[in-house]
Amino acid sequence: MNLSEKKHSIGIDLGSSSIKMTLVNLINGETIDSVTYPQKEMKIQSPEKNWAEQDPELWWKYVKECFYFLNKRNHLNSVISIGISYQMHGLVAIDKNGDVLFPSIIWCDSRALEIGNDADKKLKKSLISDQLLNSPGNFTASKLKWVKENNVDAYSSIYKFMLPGDYIAFKLTGNLSTTKSGLSEGILWDFENEKLCEELINYYGLDKNKVPDVVDSFGKHGKLLKENCDDFCLNDNVFLSYRCGDQPNNAFSLNVLEPGEIAATAGTSAVVYCVSNKKIYDQNNRINTFLHCNNSSHKKRNGVLLCLNGSGIAYSWIRNILGEVSYSDMDKKAESIKSLDDLVFFPFGNGSERMFSNNTNIKSMFHGIDFNRHNKYHLVKSVLEGISFSLSYGIELLRDMGIKVKTVKVGNQNLFKSKTFRKTFVNTSKVKLLVYETDGSIGAARGAGIGVGYYKNEKDAFQSLECIDELNPSDSKNLEESYLNWKMILNKLN
Repeated sequence: MNLSEKKHSIGIDLGSSSIKMTLVNLINGETIDSVTYPQKEMKIQSPEKNWAEQDPELWWKYVKECFYFLNKRNHLNSVISIGISYQMHGLVAIDKNGDVLFPSIIWCDSRALEIGNDADKKLKKSLISDQLLNSPGNFTASKLKWVKENNVDAYSSIYKFMLPGDYIAFKLTGNLSTTKSGLSEGILWDFENEKLCEELINYYGLDKNKVPDVVDSFGKHGKLLKENCDDFCLNDNVFLSYRCGDQPNNAFSLNVLEPGEIAATAGTSAVVYCVSNKKIYDQNNRINTFLHCNNSSHKKRNGVLLCLNGSGIAYSWIRNILGEVSYSDMDKKAESIKSLDDLVFFPFGNGSERMFSNNTNIKSMFHGIDFNRHNKYHLVKSVLEGISFSLSYGIELLRDMGIKVKTVKVGNQNLFKSKTFRKTFVNTSKVKLLVYETDGSIGAARGAGIGVGYYKNEKDAFQSLECIDELNPSDSKNLEESYLNWKMILNKLN
């Protein structure tokens, strides 16, 4: 194929642990190359209890490193589009010079929880149930209110506030914008009137002029700055043309776009994400409704999201504590353990958990350790099972709300690479699991292909997506008994 005939797209996945960048051939959907940086997981700083922060400038540094590594192995002058997936709910604030004012208050930070709880009590119930579809909770709007109350000088210096992906978009293009989907994940979107929710802005005493311009998830958000094109060896006609939070983007990556379709993931956090054409509100604040990436005025698409904060971060923690090197070796050793003998694990150690209505009294713990019977690989397996049990418990909550959960699509990544995790999840949640060879960075690259106009629609973009594995529930008395025991202990803790 001549170089002039090639059309490539780059997807950037800004996670809590690392940045992943993937080069995709838009013509056939082939993944050409991927880079993950840094190799060692990014740290989440916690200067005070219940705080979680990361440095946006470090994100940008790592994005540039990914470009440099990708460029060393590939010719990038045929790239026409770039898409961004990013960790949701984080607050980034810049001044008029574009400089970051303070570390990003990221998704698992709980400092604004009481602000959101207080708002939940004082705001009109119809505003929460009909317009926001969520309590303000511990999301971006509440985080900004916390800054206003606790760091007055920093708040007064804010020119624009944004989400993590918006910041990377700004650094790439020089344009300041956010998306409608992004506003909804910050609990700043009025679903009823389809606009910025000024009632919440006014209640919190925030300045709406600090909100960037609003764009759709798909579309030409801006050309890359010439200095970036030169640095990354790109041509000077590359557009940033897609941007979405990591969970709606994970669903998009799996071609989960229509009502009734369901995606899941188990990275740093774990999520079950259901697409709906209805406005769904949970008065117990256990699940959340956001705009899906393909929502439009003529085709309503919302994402109903159930989140478990303590997922891959718990597995990373046990690896570090035990001094293990390879996740694959841990998985193999876990498979060899036949019985945990009532040892269970609760992964609730990464901020307040929404599925328990942000009950901060529920903590992470091992229960039932026997010093004579259990070794470190029993602990490893109990962590895998505990995370999986938590996801299955979340699916029970979704079913209690009338959401049918029969088939779940996942990418062949994160904890879903583990046979123990997959088996436990399928047999305790009673779902069919479809596994695809894709991830968030590949999805972001496909999304950018739509946004730049190369693909006419989603059907064109996903012609090459194939299912590589299918798992169905089977009778597993031991797992079912372990899950029941886990729930019994949880009920005593809750």
